[in-house]
Amino acid sequence: MKKVSIVTVSFNQAAFLERAIRSVLDQDYPDIEYIVVDPGSTDGSRDIIERYRARISKAILRPDRGAADGLNNGFAVATGEIFGFLNADDYLLPGALSQVVGFFESHPECDIAMGNGYIVDVQERYQRHVRARGFTVRRYLYSGTTFLQQSTFFRCDTFRRSLGFNVENRTSWDGELFVSMVHSGATVGYMAEDLACFRIHEESISGSGRLADDYRKDYRRIFRQIQGRDWRMTDELLRFIYRCEGRMLRAMS
Repeated sequence: MKKVSIVTVSFNQAAFLERAIRSVLDQDYPDIEYIVVDPGSTDGSRDIIERYRARISKAILRPDRGAADGLNNGFAVATGEIFGFLNADDYLLPGALSQVVGFFESHPECDIAMGNGYIVDVQERYQRHVRARGFTVRRYLYSGTTFLQQSTFFRCDTFRRSLGFNVENRTSWDGELFVSMVHSGATVGYMAEDLACFRIHEESISGSGRLADDYRKDYRRIFRQIQGRDWRMTDELLRFIYRCEGRMLRAMS
């Protein structure tokens, strides 16, 4: 039986944190290592973590340099064979981890498993279904791929061979990790199941839009590192083509 290590990074997300914790602890899979990272919440999050402390495998309660650094700290002490991470305002769906382990066991050639899921609002009402597809380096660079971070899992060895999460990336540390893994030769497999929910709200990065400029800069930096050149006008055309193709595929699914 493969151990699954899940890391949750939380900072002042008391309104949603218990939902995230319970979604992991209430999974039907028996061998879960759950690691919670909190660099110094002051909104009651620490009380919630303490409430579940006996069921949390490890709690890292020290300052860090941001979410990416906190994830690195969490995975540094993880001992599972399969890794995943869940933001404090998101949650896993019932039975998700059993399905993930089954997929990896039946697909030994896959290093990364991308499942489906939902975007939800504050009240957990479904807003949109997300089906993972077409994750390649090229499609990522041109915004032509669809995936849900909360429904994405990877083998421990694949993560250990990577550089980990980029602590300088404040907007898309998840996508940068995945594309760097694939760029280094990791193989992606796709699951048909719905595994998790991604909550959009006014305080979230995606919901607030407050880091839109930083998000674009991070994307262009990743492009430059992989392509070895800056973004050009012709790349705008390719981005438009890939995004149109992605919309057509979503409409057909």
